[in-house]
Amino acid sequence: MAIDIKVPSLGESVVEATVAKWYKKIGDSVAVDEPLLELETDKVTLEIPSPTSGKLQSIFSNEGDIVVVGAILGSVNESTVDEQIQKKPQIEISRKNEKKQENNISINKQQKINIPRNDDSKINKLSPSVRKIVVEKNIDIQSVASSGKGGRITKGDLLSDPQKSVSKNKDEMDVSSDTSKKEERVPMSRLRQTIAKRLKEAQNNAAILTTFNEVDMYELINTRNDHKESFEEKYGVKLGFMSFFVKACVTALKDVPDINAEIENSDVIYKNYYNIGVAVGTDQGLVVPVVKDADKKSLIEVEKEIFDLGTKARNGKLSISDLQDGTFTISNGGVYGSLMSTPILNPPQSGVLGMHKIEERPVAIDGNIVVRPMMYLALSYDHRLIDGKAAVTFLVRVKESLEDPSRILLGV
Repeated sequence: MAIDIKVPSLGESVVEATVAKWYKKIGDSVAVDEPLLELETDKVTLEIPSPTSGKLQSIFSNEGDIVVVGAILGSVNESTVDEQIQKKPQIEISRKNEKKQENNISINKQQKINIPRNDDSKINKLSPSVRKIVVEKNIDIQSVASSGKGGRITKGDLLSDPQKSVSKNKDEMDVSSDTSKKEERVPMSRLRQTIAKRLKEAQNNAAILTTFNEVDMYELINTRNDHKESFEEKYGVKLGFMSFFVKACVTALKDVPDINAEIENSDVIYKNYYNIGVAVGTDQGLVVPVVKDADKKSLIEVEKEIFDLGTKARNGKLSISDLQDGTFTISNGGVYGSLMSTPILNPPQSGVLGMHKIEERPVAIDGNIVVRPMMYLALSYDHRLIDGKAAVTFLVRVKESLEDPSRILLGV
């Protein structure tokens, strides 16, 4: 009996996706809930599991195809329990033979074109989009210079590396060596298209203005250093700065509610909840998972949730709900070394806080010049709704909380 593989609900306002990669081929054995393929929407990448155990019988949508919610992607021929028991030894033997044949073929190919075999463990650590390019173009990842965080290979590394493509015949070798062929046209991912569209809409529709302040991180750094080891030992995650910033922003948003509001036509919608988006850079682009009801969570709960969301974002495992309903966003350009920037709004939100690099600078304290770890803060806001006084007040409130961390712990 054939069971259809369908495109699931993709979340509010998302009606279509792109088939990014099939993990299985027609005829492959699959287990229930085993990932069959990967869909890429304008917000997240989703793995579609098998609806039953059996064999992949058909594929109706190929890689690169655009599919809508409810569309049939393929089908799995369901196996009975008896069939699975009877076929298991034969399947295992068949898989071993197939693996052996694949290894022989792979070795032969490597000998013919002199490509070092890629380490499967390293291939599996690549993001889905990067892994797809590596496999399709027969790229030796050992020869690719990585620029991603933690030494990870990004799409840009593959596209900019002149040695990335392996030619399969002399004609292709001649073309690749032609100095005039230094460009490659690739389609933008759906996520990147959406990022571009939304950022341009933000510029066109909102009156964006940015105001700045700076915060002395001395007390916060000392607080973190005093407790980071015991915190990690007790809760299993490292104590970072972002949880303090989230809690500081919640306090400030309560004092300046306009910044937690949004404009809809001729109305202003005030939010009496505080869902703080935390921007995370990934190989696919910038995503903003949301810490829901941050005002009701302790500093510990916020830190753990930030860690979990960041891990899911970098592994491409975010769900649609992880990205929805944010009321305010924090972006940390400081992790990349940015000293100052003007962050852009994340519509329909009315404010976004930019964190930056911590840098030691001389400052005057009680008439004395001392060196302190300072950070510039930038608040971009929609001037249609928020005036300068409210923006400055917000930044001052954030500054006060961060320079005296006990205020965060006491909620004042």
